[in-house]
Amino acid sequence: MSDITIYENLTNAIILQAVKDYRVALKCLKANPRNKFALADKGEIERFFRSSWFSVLTSVDGEMLIRSLQKEADA
Repeated sequence: MSDITIYENLTNAIILQAVKDYRVALKCLKANPRNKFALADKGEIERFFRSSWFSVLTSVDGEMLIRSLQKEADA
């Protein structure tokens, strides 16, 4: 496996885990909007999606991703 493939796999795993964690936080907040842990997780993950590091990892628009996941959670 090349170094680029390893890097791409790691990058994808980081982003996919953030998406999974964000979905969990949104689901918890739908059930209990005052859940402090879910609110903290949601905020932390949104900061990651808006960060320069996220922009380095992917060409995906972080704001678009946030909106898409929130729309999915509202469905």
